[in-house]
Amino acid sequence: EEAPPHNPRLLKMSSAQPGRFFCTAGRGLEPFLAREVRARLGATEVDCVSGKVFFSAAAGPDELRKLRCGERMFLLLKKHSPLLVSGSRGKMLHEIKSLVIQEPKYWLDIISVWTKLHGHERKTDDASPENALAQKRKSEEETNTASKRQKMEQVRAVVSEEHQVEAGERCVVPEGMSSQECWIESKTNSEFPSKGSGENPTVNGKLSFSFRVSCRCSGAIAKILTSQEIGRAIGIALVKQCGWRADLRDPDLEIFVHLNDIYSVVGIPLFRLPLANREYIKTAGLRSTVAWAMASLAEISAGALVLDPMCGLGTILLEAAKEWPEACYWGADISDSQLEGADGNIKAAGLVDKIELLKASVKALPLPSESFDSIISDIPFGKKFKIMNDAQLLPHILQEMERVLRVGGTLVLLLSQELRRRVDGLARRAGGDSTEVSADGDGAAAPAQAPSVNGNFSFLARGGAESVLGRHFGSLVPEGVHAVSLGKTDAFIHKYRKVPPPGSW
Repeated sequence: EEAPPHNPRLLKMSSAQPGRFFCTAGRGLEPFLAREVRARLGATEVDCVSGKVFFSAAAGPDELRKLRCGERMFLLLKKHSPLLVSGSRGKMLHEIKSLVIQEPKYWLDIISVWTKLHGHERKTDDASPENALAQKRKSEEETNTASKRQKMEQVRAVVSEEHQVEAGERCVVPEGMSSQECWIESKTNSEFPSKGSGENPTVNGKLSFSFRVSCRCSGAIAKILTSQEIGRAIGIALVKQCGWRADLRDPDLEIFVHLNDIYSVVGIPLFRLPLANREYIKTAGLRSTVAWAMASLAEISAGALVLDPMCGLGTILLEAAKEWPEACYWGADISDSQLEGADGNIKAAGLVDKIELLKASVKALPLPSESFDSIISDIPFGKKFKIMNDAQLLPHILQEMERVLRVGGTLVLLLSQELRRRVDGLARRAGGDSTEVSADGDGAAAPAQAPSVNGNFSFLARGGAESVLGRHFGSLVPEGVHAVSLGKTDAFIHKYRKVPPPGSW
C-alpha cells in the first residue's frame, strides 16, 4: 500500500493519535513481531514484508522499547510502491530525491515529532547500561573512518564494502543484493549548536542540523544505480535545500532509504542500538529475538513450571522470565562453563529468585515425570557442539523431554536444517518412506518453506519429524513449524503438545 506524500497523522502525533512506524525483524520472525505490536501496542494498519513490519500506534519511546521480537525501530516518513526503472539515470535520481526532499517546513515538523521520541533517549543515554556499548561502537567507527575522512572533498560518499548491521545484529544478504551502507559527508558554512546546548536549531528558516544518509538498494534499481550514487544525490540535495551539514561519526539525524522491487521506504531510526540488544544479558548466546519467539509459543501462564534441559547461557530462560515473571523456571546443562555463564546472566538480570540451575544430562534428567508445564530448548548444533553429531541421540533426548512434560503441556524446540534432515532420515529407516502430512492433517504434501509475513502464524509440518515422534513418542502431537534465520544458517522452531496416551481416556 502506497503511503501519501504527506501524512498528517505523522506530523500531529500525540498520545491520542497514532504515529506511523516500521521495525526490522529477522527473516521468519515477521509474523511474531506483527502479533506482538498488535498485542503490546494496540497497533493498527499492520503490514508485513520480508524483514520489516509497518504499523501505526499511539506509542512513546518507552512503549516502543518494550518490543522483544524486533531489531531496529524507525519513524516512517515515506512508503511508496517501487520506483519505475527507466533508461534515464537522471530521471530516476530525480524521482528518488523527491521521496526525501521537501520544503524546510516539512522537515521542521518531522524533526519536531522525531525529537519528542528520540530526545528521550538522548537525555537518558549517559545513565543507560547501553551507553558503554554505544561509546565503544562510536570509537570503533571513528577509527575505521579516520583515513577516509582525510580524503573527503566537500561532498563525498563513504561506502562500507561489507554488510554492516547494528551492534551484533545478524542477517542474511540474498544473492545479488547490494547491502552497502552509504553515508554522505558535507561541509557547509552554517553554524550548528552543540548537542544539549538548547539553542534553536533553525537559522533563517532552515534547520542547522547534522545528518547521515544510509542507503540500501536491491533488485532492478540496483542494476541501474548504486547505493553510493543514490546517497550522494540525496545528500547534496539536503545540503542545498535545508542547509544541513553532514556528520559521518555522530550525526543528529540518520536518514534511512531502502529501495527494492517491493517498496520504496524512507525512515529515521529512533534508537542508537537495536531493540535486540538486551541490557540484562551479560553474555550473549542464542539471538534474543529468536529466544523470545520460542517462549511466546510455549503458552506460559502464572504459576507454570518451565524447563530448558539444554539451557546453555540461559537466553531462553532470561527472555521468558522477563516477559512472564509469574512462572518458575529451571535450566539444566551438562557443561560447567555454560552453567557458569548462565549463572552470570541470571545474576546480572536480577532473576536469581526466578530461575534455578542444575547440572544434568538431557538424556537422564533427575526430575520427576510429568512435572513441567512447558519445555523450551535450542538443540545444540554447529561445529563446537559435538553432542548432536550422532543422530541416534535424538530419540533419547526427545523421550526424556516427553517424560518430564505433563499431559497438555507444550514442547518448543529449535532445530537446524541438518538435525531436521537427520530426524527425517530416522523415520525412513524406522518404517520406510514416510508420507508428508500438511498442517491441517489432510495428508497432502507440505514441503518446508519460509513462513508467510501477512501477520498470521504460518504452520508447516514435515512427515519425517512427525513420523519419528509418532512411532517413538506417541503422546507428542506436532502443532506447527516456523522457519527462521539465524544469520548465516536457517533453523526451524517446532511446537508439540503432549496428549494422553491411547487408551487412557
